[in-house]
Amino acid sequence: MRKTGLFGGTFDPIHYGHLLAAEAAREAAKLEEVWFIPTFAPPHKANPGADAETRRRMLEIALEETPGFRVEDLELRRQGVSYTIDTVNALLERYPDRSFYWIVGSDMVKDLPNWRDSERLAELVTFIGLDRPDDPFGEAELPMYVRRKLLRASMPPMGLSSTDIRRRVKDGRSIRFMTPDPVCDWIRRNGLYGS
Repeated sequence: MRKTGLFGGTFDPIHYGHLLAAEAAREAAKLEEVWFIPTFAPPHKANPGADAETRRRMLEIALEETPGFRVEDLELRRQGVSYTIDTVNALLERYPDRSFYWIVGSDMVKDLPNWRDSERLAELVTFIGLDRPDDPFGEAELPMYVRRKLLRASMPPMGLSSTDIRRRVKDGRSIRFMTPDPVCDWIRRNGLYGS
């Protein structure tokens, strides 16, 4: 079985914190690949600032020269609200030769029991929790079905967020060194986020 990480999010826009998280997960679980899955409409957030095609394109640009990282646009093609269980079921059907690992931030680890069909999801994937010193997740509070399928990946603190990047662009401030240069250029050329 080919070990493959799945990293879902709006990626609006992708930034170095996302890339560092994916690399930390890849290293911790010895993954062959990490697939970035941009969501069309996240169930727990407001709609993204950039449209689906733009977010997919920014991801492709950011990952172009990173072996083992790629975009999986299943949720964008499906449209509507995306639930992890539906995505995992579709990918397992399409790729029966892979074992999947779902990458989650420390803030979301605590919420895993509330995800749609979480017990079934825990049977299908292993979770990789990005454990940051400034935001540890309490494993003891999680149900056993999550704990037994949870790996920790050490993640250094990095104060980057897509929200802050969008705000900086809107205010005419630099986002250099927050996201890959080709993504910065794409945002500027396409007038995203009020640039």
